[in-house]
Amino acid sequence: MGEESALAGGAPQTPEAVARGSRDDSSPQEPCCLLRNMISKSRWKLLAMLALVLVVMVWYSISREDRYIELFYFPTPEKKEPCLQGEAERKASKLFGNYSRDQPIFLQLKDYFWVKTPSAYELPYGTKGSEDLLLRVLAITSYSVPESIQSLRCRRCVVVGNGHRLRNSSLGDAINKYDVVIRLNNAPVAGYEGDVGSKTTMRLFYPESAHFDPKVENNPDTLLVLVAFKAMDFHWIETILSDKKRVRKGFWKQPPLIWDVNPKQIRILNPFFMEIAADKLLSLPMQQPRKIKQKPTTGLLAITLALHLCDLVHIAGFGYPDAYNKKQTIHYYEQITLKSMAGSGHNVSQEALAIKRMLEMGAVKNLTSF
Repeated sequence: MGEESALAGGAPQTPEAVARGSRDDSSPQEPCCLLRNMISKSRWKLLAMLALVLVVMVWYSISREDRYIELFYFPTPEKKEPCLQGEAERKASKLFGNYSRDQPIFLQLKDYFWVKTPSAYELPYGTKGSEDLLLRVLAITSYSVPESIQSLRCRRCVVVGNGHRLRNSSLGDAINKYDVVIRLNNAPVAGYEGDVGSKTTMRLFYPESAHFDPKVENNPDTLLVLVAFKAMDFHWIETILSDKKRVRKGFWKQPPLIWDVNPKQIRILNPFFMEIAADKLLSLPMQQPRKIKQKPTTGLLAITLALHLCDLVHIAGFGYPDAYNKKQTIHYYEQITLKSMAGSGHNVSQEALAIKRMLEMGAVKNLTSF
């Protein structure tokens, strides 16, 4: 057996020779294996670096999103947020400069019966040229803020916008817990209580946006606050409340001709708030060509009013879809799109920037995304 092996393999080999032969056989493969190992290690390093970059990007994205939420979204707390008297006024002073709460919220007859200092501007920023009409309106309406609000040590307010973000928000119960709930125009409550609540302390409106049956969407003690954009708005409310011949012309949309409301529920908003919203928040000139006239929306005006009246101001349902999103509805209750805002005189992009500025400085907080 040993001889056959010797014959087949040649002369017997010593252990040193066997070891040397093993080294000699493998030596031609070493460069190839080394290169393969290097490529394999480089590949894993590259994958590790890519994974690290991905982790950093995800972290950065999340941190930015958290920052976005922190600035523009305030999730509804289970417990009431502390209300500090005068807090909103202090923060609003940074927005409005020489800002004072001495201005009355609603116009009252005594200030117009003997006019010592006529308004510097025409409507919507002042009452210049509309004093006679206004006198007749103020004689049959009221101006007081309800004692239930006046007596509050700290006023917690929410301004409920009409935006589509309120749809399926389930904010109704939270909204009802605020001391003052301010709503806009003809936005409905009935059928949407789960998302928008049922309490309405004030509703800002103008003739074209007045709901045809105000008792349906408001509470018995709701204050209906007229925002006058033009002299014809005073004329309309006077004919309604005094049951005179109705005004049919001078409106971009026919307002109600029959409006079942108690005159004592009607208030006339001080144009001062329209003035500072336009000047301080949107940097609009007070004197504009009649064909161009830009003006704040009722929503921005309501926030301005709330900063004057309240100590804590939250908002919900504000913000419009992006301009390229032409099919997204703008209201929670109807299927109209941003196209309907064309020719309205409202710059929604500028208003979005103004609201974001208020959110960033903490003057208001948001219950819905923005």
